Amino acid sequence: MENIIYLNSESIGVGSEELGKILSRNFLLTIKAENIKVKAIFLVNSAVKLASEKSHVLDVLGDFINDGVKIYSCGTCLDYFGLKDKIAAGEPGNMKALCAALADEKIHVIKP
Repeated sequence: MENIIYLNSESIGVGSEELGKILSRNFLLTIKAENIKVKAIFLVNSAVKLASEKSHVLDVLGDFINDGVKIYSCGTCLDYFGLKDKIAAGEPGNMKALCAALADEKIHVIKP
């Protein structure tokens, strides 16, 4: 079974933003460390900041890319946050690609 990761925020959980960013990094590092097979990572809403130039997880996303994982950042979200020209990992995506991936019966969605 193939997995996709769906992130809709640059941090995980509610409360401390700083802690949430630590958790998002730890989540991605744990996926890598456990050798969980990932086909794609979809970033929506503020999660697109994770793929931008100054991201605290850019190195981890680079490792995923080196392993052949596709990383898609929502194009509408990139426009909203003014990040379209600052994307440093992966490529712009769209809802059509996300919906197609979510509808695929062979895909398991990993959400923190």
